[in-house]
Amino acid sequence: MERIFAGKQALVIGGTGGIGKALAIRLGVRGARVFVQGGSSRERLEGTLGAIRDAGGEAEGFLYDAGLPESAAEILTRLPPPDILICAWGPYKRAPVERLTAQDWIFLTVNNLTLPGILISSVLGDMIDKKWGRILLFGGTNTDVIRGFATTAAYSAAKTALGVVAKSVALTAGAYGVSCNVVCPGLTDTEYTAGVAENYNRERSPGGIPLNSDEIADMAVRILEHPQVNGAIIPIDRGLKL
Repeated sequence: MERIFAGKQALVIGGTGGIGKALAIRLGVRGARVFVQGGSSRERLEGTLGAIRDAGGEAEGFLYDAGLPESAAEILTRLPPPDILICAWGPYKRAPVERLTAQDWIFLTVNNLTLPGILISSVLGDMIDKKWGRILLFGGTNTDVIRGFATTAAYSAAKTALGVVAKSVALTAGAYGVSCNVVCPGLTDTEYTAGVAENYNRERSPGGIPLNSDEIADMAVRILEHPQVNGAIIPIDRGLKL
C-alpha cells in the first residue's frame, strides 16, 4: 500500500467504531499519524488504536465528549494541527416533526452541524498556510440534496446543511490545496446495528444487502486521495430510494 499520507496528521472524530474506525485504519495504513477521538469507551478506543498499529500505522487517541460544542476547539489542543480532519460522529433521533422538542432540535443541530463547523473554522487557517488539507464530513442517508423527511427532520436538516459548509470551504480554500467533501452513506450495517435497525436496513437496501463500514471507508479514503474532488456531496448508497 502506497503511504500517500506519510508525514500528515489526521484527526478522526468518532473514530472508535463503525465507519470512523474503518477509515482511521486506512489512514494509518497510508502513512498518516492518526489521532482518534472516542466518546466514553476506553475498550473501543484501545481496540481501534491496536487495529491501526497492527496494520502498520501510527496511532494515538483520547476520550472526549465531542457533544459539547462550546469546548470543541479544546479537542485540537490535544494534538498537533491536523492536516486531515474527519468528522464521522453525529447523534441521531427518529421522531415525527410535531414530536421533536426544542432540546431535540438544539442537540441534533449543534452536534451534527455546529460541531464540525467549529472544528473546520479552527483548522482551516493552518491548512491554508500550509497549502495542504483534507476535510471529510459524513452526512446522513439521502441528505445529498434537499428532501423532506417524515421522521428525521432535525437530524437530516443538519446533515444536509453540511453540503453548504463543504462548498464554502472549497470556495475559500480550494486554491490553497485544501479539499472538503461530504459523504452520504446509504443504509449501513456496523457493529452497532441490531434488531429493528438491522431488519430495516435489509428491507430497504437495494437487493436486500446493506452496505458495511469497509465499503464506505474504501470509497471515502479514495476521495481524500484525490484533491480534484472538492466541495462535492457524494451519496454512497447503491441508488437507494426510501
